[in-house]
Amino acid sequence: MDDHRFPAEVWRLVERYPSNKDLGLTETLFSVGNGYLGIRGNPEEGRESYYSGTFINGLHETWEIRHAENAYGFARVGQTMINAPSSSMIKLYVDDEPLLLSAADLLEYERSIDFREGILRRDLIWRTPAGKRVRVRSTRMVSFTDRHLVLMTFEVTMLEGSAPIAISSQIVNKEDYDELSGQRTSVNYDDPRRNRRLDHRVLHSQLYWNSQRRMILGYQLANSGMTVAVGADHSIRTSNDYEELDDTKPDQGRKIYRIDAEEGQPILITKAVAYHTSRGVPVRELSDRVRRTLDRVRENGFDYYHGEQWQWLADFWRRSDVEVGAAPRVQQAIRWCIYQVAQAAARADGMGVPAKGLTGDGYEGHYFWDTEVYVVPFLTLTAPEQARNALRFRSMHIDQARDRARELSVKGALFPWRTINGEEASAYYAAGTAQYHIDADIAYALGHYGAMTADREFMDGEGVVVLVETARMWADLGFWRVSHGATFEIHGVTGPDEYTTVVNNNTYTNVMARWNLRLAARRVRELAVESPVAYDRLVRATGLEPGEVNEWERCADGMLIPFDERLGIHPQDDAFVVKELWDLENTPPDRYPLLLHHHPLVIYRFQVLKQADVVLALFLRSSEFTQEEKRADFEYYDPITTGDSSLSAVMQSIIAAEVGHQEMALEYFHAGLFVDIGNTHGNTSDGVHIASAAGTWRALVSGFGGLRDDDDLLNFDPRLPRSWDYLTFRLTYRGSRIKVHLTRRLITFTLEHGEPIRLRVRGVEYEVGEVPVEVALAHQGLNLPELASTHPVIGGRRADGTLITAEVPDVADAEYRTEQLPAV
Repeated sequence: MDDHRFPAEVWRLVERYPSNKDLGLTETLFSVGNGYLGIRGNPEEGRESYYSGTFINGLHETWEIRHAENAYGFARVGQTMINAPSSSMIKLYVDDEPLLLSAADLLEYERSIDFREGILRRDLIWRTPAGKRVRVRSTRMVSFTDRHLVLMTFEVTMLEGSAPIAISSQIVNKEDYDELSGQRTSVNYDDPRRNRRLDHRVLHSQLYWNSQRRMILGYQLANSGMTVAVGADHSIRTSNDYEELDDTKPDQGRKIYRIDAEEGQPILITKAVAYHTSRGVPVRELSDRVRRTLDRVRENGFDYYHGEQWQWLADFWRRSDVEVGAAPRVQQAIRWCIYQVAQAAARADGMGVPAKGLTGDGYEGHYFWDTEVYVVPFLTLTAPEQARNALRFRSMHIDQARDRARELSVKGALFPWRTINGEEASAYYAAGTAQYHIDADIAYALGHYGAMTADREFMDGEGVVVLVETARMWADLGFWRVSHGATFEIHGVTGPDEYTTVVNNNTYTNVMARWNLRLAARRVRELAVESPVAYDRLVRATGLEPGEVNEWERCADGMLIPFDERLGIHPQDDAFVVKELWDLENTPPDRYPLLLHHHPLVIYRFQVLKQADVVLALFLRSSEFTQEEKRADFEYYDPITTGDSSLSAVMQSIIAAEVGHQEMALEYFHAGLFVDIGNTHGNTSDGVHIASAAGTWRALVSGFGGLRDDDDLLNFDPRLPRSWDYLTFRLTYRGSRIKVHLTRRLITFTLEHGEPIRLRVRGVEYEVGEVPVEVALAHQGLNLPELASTHPVIGGRRADGTLITAEVPDVADAEYRTEQLPAV
């Protein structure tokens, strides 16, 4: 980032002057949202934008997928998140001259968002064509405490001279659609990551109404039948003379103030906006909900909600902040990423988390596997209630997943690869529906949530139902192959790496399916003993038969996990290592990402990865691989991984740190950290990469902090970068919260809330209670299991209270093998 334009402040993102050259990027970076509602950082004037965006989680249009060549089981109905009516527009005219940032003579300018208050602020001084100076200050806040609410203020003060001023505040449904031609008026992009352009009018007016203070517009979507209502209340405070005008039409509501502005007399406009949506509730009822939301704002006032926002975020940062002894730009980017996850997930309240959150319409607003693998684990360890809400989205759509499984001729449930309403929306099955690992990813998130929270109520109810149905799917999808010694195999699937599709025995899929089977079997057996009532309820809900659990265990024990003895690695699939290697060294930079420059069949013929695949399995199921296997796998796959997916760098960072490539781990961390703030993938204009933002937290906590949480306890084996002074983060575990502070020689655990907890550091168990636990680290970045078990710490205290006093060789500065891998 340009340090002059975007100074490195650790708690704020700040822009010191505007530019039309990167509108899409800055609109995304300055978006505000809460998980239900999001508004891009468009300027209030509304005229010059990459695209104006107001998005509501789950508000989508449906359309028929037209396959050039149809086949049984193909997805039939597409889903696209639509751009809701915009309420952010507030136009300003001074002496009948409009404020346009691209042409304005700006004497001062600052736009900022403080992650501790969650309010987008803009402050500028404009010299008008007549030479008058005008100060314009505005704020925009999407509430975390009332998810339907947006609060805006717009303040104008004549600093030099007096002038007639007009302020036009609007709600606008300006669809990107030409009624005469019947076509969208914008470009139809070929990039599959971008939103589909619909060929029909989506929002049909059902209601428009206004009073002197309030306006309400209501719509029904053409195909999906969903409904949306939006309303706004306005007020003005000024000592200047003014008049008010109101004008409401089907696609526009306007509140116009005409003011005779005197020098030094401020004009403050407040605008409270409420959005409500439904899958079937009539617009009239939604308009009543809008009224109730706005009535509360009248009663409570803006200051009340600003205070609530501050308190909500103070609690969020107490649980989620990560502090690093690194450059201010790094600290700023870390907090920006964490804040984006809050804006994407905090108030989703039972909906999924779109891949771009609510900052843009990239990926059509769909939910993918990355919610469960990247986002939910962050929520589980910082905001468990939000994690439970995210997981409930899957459990609430279990019947649709069962239907999809039957359609694909397997038992149990098969969740959609991409969806908004629970139905499969992926039109390209090879890199979509074939990614059966979505079931295991959901099971992984459930298992992790259950282990970290001990939420028996959810896990013994909705959670175990999903585990049972996904285990059934794997047991039916796979088969026993006896020609090579009775192995259980899974054929015709695609792993996370979408540059290799429809293969046999994808290692990631098989490893995660094995865990899914074992987890389901364990939970069912425990439930039968510990809660017979809940077990009986499960049997009724799923038709579970006694022999099924035994079958799952046999399938898991017999699961084939490919391993090549000659290369000493886990092949990505049965045929991967016999393919030709892609010549990445001689691939020009302008030919990335490969998916935009080569036919899929060309890519599929080569050993080349879009993103971490086997390497991801090494992290998610860490305890199932040896250190030697992890290092060999990482060093084989890393040189042929393009990083074309934003999901890759953070996971490569975690494993690089674990196996000893410390500098490489930091480089990959920076690559993931600046995906959006640095626009390194060139498509941040379409929205924030939410999974990558959440993955940044995991790289910090699991990569450098060394956390492994693939069993019931928290385990630590830290890897602090040599250039960092410290790393501090907090974890919520089974109702308790601990602070973890890591330096070069010491890791300290402090209980901040709740009951004492047990954890491990390099294999030694400790109890963290009233007194902080300090563990002196013998080394970081080295992999010496024999040392870790014999002399793990200096001056630490075991869980039973006994002191560790063994002397450990000082190897903190010893060099590990860190030879550079070929450049990717």
